Amino acid sequence: MVNTKVSKPDRMQLHRIELFGRHGVFEEERRLGQRWIVDLDLQIDLRTAGESDQLEHSINYAEIYNTVKQIVEEESYQLVEALTERIAAVLFEQYALISEATVRVTKPNPPFDIHFQGVTIEMTRVRAESSSSGSGA
Repeated sequence: MVNTKVSKPDRMQLHRIELFGRHGVFEEERRLGQRWIVDLDLQIDLRTAGESDQLEHSINYAEIYNTVKQIVEEESYQLVEALTERIAAVLFEQYALISEATVRVTKPNPPFDIHFQGVTIEMTRVRAESSSSGSGA
């Protein structure tokens, strides 16, 4: 193996996770539900996983998908901001390898009488303390 140094942080990105959820300020939005799009940009040290080729040294992105799916489809929030914050908080709780997370939640069809393709809330959170709790894989 060639000796290299890290020039910028490693990232795992999940693009355009499309789910159906019941979120919104209006009762009708929560009753009928609508499509949501989630994008994740996670800072994780992936060097060991890259060298070992072993999943236990990384995070299983299928598990991350299922975590986000459960939050979007089984919980309900009035604000897109609250949904976005919840996703970030749960990712930090469950995956100790994540040191920074940017969570982007898009509501593609807001129920307004104006025309635009959607609204997106993006939040970046950084792990405050070093923690060894949570699942690494």
